[in-house]
Amino acid sequence: MPATLPDGWEQGSSGTIYDYIRVATFAIGPDGRIAQWSDRAAQFFGVPAAEAVGADPITAFIPRELWQRGRARLERILSGEEWVGTAPYRDLSGAESLAEVYAMPDSADGSATCLAVDLGRLRAIETDLAASEAVIGQTPTGFFLFDTDLKLQRVNAAFATGLGRTPAALQGLAPGDVFRPSDADRLLLALRKVLTGQEPVLDLRISGPARPGHGPAGRDDDQRTWAVSLYRLTAAGGRPIGVAGQVQDVTSRHIAEREAAGVRRSLALLNEASTHIGSTLDLETTAKELLDVIVPQFCDVATVDLYTALLTGDSSLTANPENGELRRVAVSSVVGNAPSVLGSERGGVRVAEAGGTLCYPPRSPHARALRTGRSVVPQPGPDPLLRSTLVVPLVARDQVLGLVQLSRAIGSEPFDAREVAIAEELVARAAVCVDNARLYRREHERALILQRSLLPPGNPAASGLEIARRYLPSNNNTEVGGDWFDVIPLPGSRTALVIGDVMGRGLRAAVAMGQLRTAVRTLAMLDLDPEEVLSALDEIARGLGNDDAEPDRAGAEVYLATCVYAVYDAVKQRCTFANAGHLPPVLLAPGERARMLDVPPGLPLGVGGEPFEEVTVDLPEGAVLGLYTDGLVESRKHQLDEGLKAFRTALTNGSDRLEELCDQVLDELNPHHGEDDIALLMAKVHALPAGSVGDWRLPPEPTSVARAREAACGWLLERGLDELVDTSELLVSELVTNALRHGRGEIRLRLLRDRTMVCEVWDDAYAQPRQRRAQETDEGGRGLQLVSLLAERWGSRRTPKGKIVWFELSL
Repeated sequence: MPATLPDGWEQGSSGTIYDYIRVATFAIGPDGRIAQWSDRAAQFFGVPAAEAVGADPITAFIPRELWQRGRARLERILSGEEWVGTAPYRDLSGAESLAEVYAMPDSADGSATCLAVDLGRLRAIETDLAASEAVIGQTPTGFFLFDTDLKLQRVNAAFATGLGRTPAALQGLAPGDVFRPSDADRLLLALRKVLTGQEPVLDLRISGPARPGHGPAGRDDDQRTWAVSLYRLTAAGGRPIGVAGQVQDVTSRHIAEREAAGVRRSLALLNEASTHIGSTLDLETTAKELLDVIVPQFCDVATVDLYTALLTGDSSLTANPENGELRRVAVSSVVGNAPSVLGSERGGVRVAEAGGTLCYPPRSPHARALRTGRSVVPQPGPDPLLRSTLVVPLVARDQVLGLVQLSRAIGSEPFDAREVAIAEELVARAAVCVDNARLYRREHERALILQRSLLPPGNPAASGLEIARRYLPSNNNTEVGGDWFDVIPLPGSRTALVIGDVMGRGLRAAVAMGQLRTAVRTLAMLDLDPEEVLSALDEIARGLGNDDAEPDRAGAEVYLATCVYAVYDAVKQRCTFANAGHLPPVLLAPGERARMLDVPPGLPLGVGGEPFEEVTVDLPEGAVLGLYTDGLVESRKHQLDEGLKAFRTALTNGSDRLEELCDQVLDELNPHHGEDDIALLMAKVHALPAGSVGDWRLPPEPTSVARAREAACGWLLERGLDELVDTSELLVSELVTNALRHGRGEIRLRLLRDRTMVCEVWDDAYAQPRQRRAQETDEGGRGLQLVSLLAERWGSRRTPKGKIVWFELSL
């Protein structure tokens, strides 16, 4: 029965260790001649079996000078003496070599079996084994050998000492018996890959036991780090016989690499913070941007608390900072259902959700951070999910604005000194952005208050016009603009319609807008023509930027603004326009499509050097006039021509009701724009009722005074205004008398009934009436005092051929 061979071996297989060390067997019979000659013997000695069998081994293979000694040795072997020694021979190439021969006699039949080994190959193997033993045993790095069953077959002393065991104790153990589960699984997977013929595995990092003098094994910060390199061991012919591994302690290098990686992450974090935090001037957005940077890259849970006073715009945050009320403006967490984030009580402190308010007790770590302005690392609390917490105050310009709390979950590394410094740097950068947002919010709110206080309140009334207006701040809400509009009642059933836009944004633009609006109202009260109003505004605008500079002095700072100034006369249903670089008005006449009025654009206010032109347009009953700023029709994504076309289309297809039409225009255009402030002023023409105007021409004769009184009283009585007859009779008489006394030509008397009763008297004298205090001895000079006493308002204005003196009486 043949012997059982190991798995994977076959009878007569080549490529074994016997081929490497060159082993040959043959037998010598009792007669001293070769009785058996194996194939390996034929290869070894270079003599085929046909020639060797029956030959004398002494004379066939041994040099002649050694025959005598060889024959004596052979006789002793055949007589039963074992022998091991060297014998010279010639190989296939004819070269002489030495063989180590082991002769084993058989006493039963007097024969002998011989085993010959190439002595050179044998000595080389002995040298290699000795060298391997010396290297493995004396090297300071660890060495191990796993067999094909992935059991430890051999380890050196360095490896065993590193594990705190003896080499014998490690024999036959699997990776799971030596290393902790996570490392054992990774090592086992790598061993299998190498054993199945894949590439060697280099620098596989696994954890060794705790270093001497450190804490108990198993703590992450005390574990040694080993770098393991694995390669497959193969026998002759490529048959795998196991996996060898070399182990090197790289704890110091691992720590250095980890610290370097931490520094790189910190620098990347700071770089991201520089580009990400502070993209807007909004407090809440800035706080959220900070958390976007640090969670989860730096910590697992983070919150931002700001003083409530800061959010409400109070410049003095709190006299006692550690007791001030804070509001949680931002929360970020990658830890599910973290109690300290989702609102619970911890250490006697109520932790609020986002949007909630909270006050920290005076002795809490948070209050101490608020009081001192320094970071605090609280002791770990009972929270089962959080391992370590860091409280960093938000400090900018030596003022504490709030707190940032950072926490790491169980399984993460606690905050070390370097990470505390990184957190403080991140929070400091965010604090500057938060403080900038705070200062901006305060300035922005003041500018908005100023801007809106300068806009006309409610729906202003106008003679013969229905007014609708809208003002919308820009969507980005970064800075207030300089858009404004106004509706100014003028004498004689006239109304000034104004819209303008100061170029630039911010508080200074809003102030400039307020100054121009005030100037417009003042100039309107002088009853100047539209072109004269814009010319005067141009001079004012050139001096707005520098209060100490002369308006026309070279180098003086100026504010540029665009403006349309229009005066509508309700009696004539006629509107006169003048434009200073603004977008043209839009007119929607009944039964027609909306169109742009051809008003010369002129130069913006503040440029100077060019006169302004007037254009007069008749407005039919029901016509709609639209004045607007560029924010309505222009944006970065929509060209001006597209916006103007959309505006005209919206007007043409809109409602007949003015307020609804305003809303429809904004709904159509604002969603596509909103990058700039929008001011929209629309006026719809309503003709005065029949009989609202009485107009008479009187000759420059004394009898005209009586005729004027009679005409005025009759006109008032016909309209049921009996209560105004006596006062009107007296004041009309006074104004007509003054026209006769100071004028030379025809006198005109006009009465208007609108929201009030207005009386106007024309003459051809340019001198404006001036009220003065009459002395007791004066015979005249009391007429205008009487007018001022009895009338609701009175005044005068120039005409191309003289002046108009007027008064108003309430109905």
